[in-house]
Amino acid sequence: MASSIATWPNALTGLRALGIPLFIYLALGPESDGWAIAVLAVGGATDYFDGKLARALGQESKLGEILDPTIDRLYILATLIVLYMREAIPLWLIATLIARDAVLALVALVLAAKGKAPLKVTFVGKAATFNLLYAFPFLLLALSDSLIGEMAFILGWAFAIWGVALYVATGVSYFLSALKTIRV
Repeated sequence: MASSIATWPNALTGLRALGIPLFIYLALGPESDGWAIAVLAVGGATDYFDGKLARALGQESKLGEILDPTIDRLYILATLIVLYMREAIPLWLIATLIARDAVLALVALVLAAKGKAPLKVTFVGKAATFNLLYAFPFLLLALSDSLIGEMAFILGWAFAIWGVALYVATGVSYFLSALKTIRV
C-alpha cells in the first residue's frame, strides 16, 4: 500500500471530485443536460479507472480507500438533489439511499473509534454504485419529451431499481460485517 498521497489514482479521484460542482451547475443553471450527462459519464469512467490504475501501479493508498467511496457518495447525493429538483425522481428513492449511507457512516465512526479498519468495498457494492451511476444520466435524459426520453425513462428506472436493491442489500451486508468486526 502506497504511503504517498500524491499518486496518479488519487489525482484522478481529485479530478473526478471537481466534476460534482460542474454537474450541478450544468443541470440546474442552464439545464444543459447533454453536458451534465457527459460530466456524469466521465465521473463514472474515472471511478472505474482510478481503482484499476491504483492496483496496476501498486499505488493503493489509505487516502484512496477513503476518497473513492466518499466521492461516489457525493456524486450520488448531488445527482439525487438535482434529479429531485428537476422532478425526475421521488423523495422515497432519495430517503432510502441517504438512510443507508447515514447508517454506514455511523458504523464507520464506530469502527474508527474502536481502532478497526474501515470496511472494504465489495464487488456487489461497486455494482450497486455503478447501477445508480448508470441510472442517473438516463433519468436526466428521460426529462426530454421525445422517443429517446421515453427509452431513457425505461433504462433509467431499470438501473435505478437494481441499484437501489443492491445498495440496500450491500448496506445490510456491510452492517452485519461491521457488527462481527466490532464484536471481535
